Amino acid sequence: MNFQNLYAFLRALQKNNAKEWMDDNRKWYHEIRDSYIEWLTQMDLQLSEIDPNYTHTPGKKAINRINNNLLYHPNKPIYKDHFGAGLDQETKQGDFYIHLGTSESFIAGGFYKPKSSLLKSIRQAIDYNGEELKAILNKPSFKEVFGNLVDDGDSLQTAPKGFSQDHEHIDLLRRKTFAVQHNLTQKAVMSADFDDQVIKIYKEMLPFRTYLNQAVSV
Repeated sequence: MNFQNLYAFLRALQKNNAKEWMDDNRKWYHEIRDSYIEWLTQMDLQLSEIDPNYTHTPGKKAINRINNNLLYHPNKPIYKDHFGAGLDQETKQGDFYIHLGTSESFIAGGFYKPKSSLLKSIRQAIDYNGEELKAILNKPSFKEVFGNLVDDGDSLQTAPKGFSQDHEHIDLLRRKTFAVQHNLTQKAVMSADFDDQVIKIYKEMLPFRTYLNQAVSV
């Protein structure tokens, strides 16, 4: 995968974010998209060898549309400034998300503002064995790769319904997002060992995602 070409396309697209430009450069777009799909499919195969519970997600299924949804976001530009894709997709579970863009590139996973039924299940799991999640989050190698949980700025100020203010895991129970993110530089993405980096990040994130996916599957 020529990630340098991917970034070059995205930079050009953001300077000419219009259907006319995209139509004139449709061949270049499909060249990038097809190459990215092929890379995602190969990564899908490699990750499936790591995790026995992995859900195969071929590149064509993993990749997101490059068009913004103007019906719900009419003020956004026609096209996104990134290529996004979610591997290990399973209903009701959090995928392994890869985001390569002009303004930011990162790998993330978990649940970002999940619907109430899933959030309730995660909180019940934390109430039952929150010490296991905290052990995952506080592992030195996990901290090195991800830092802290993603801050959505929307945590509760009080205890959620059914839980006391002095609960030993109240800091987690107040959260509405349970996700982590590893930021990437374009230089890192274009490096020869990027595939190895992705696999390393997947392995480090796996216990965290497994905990959450088991929580919402109960």
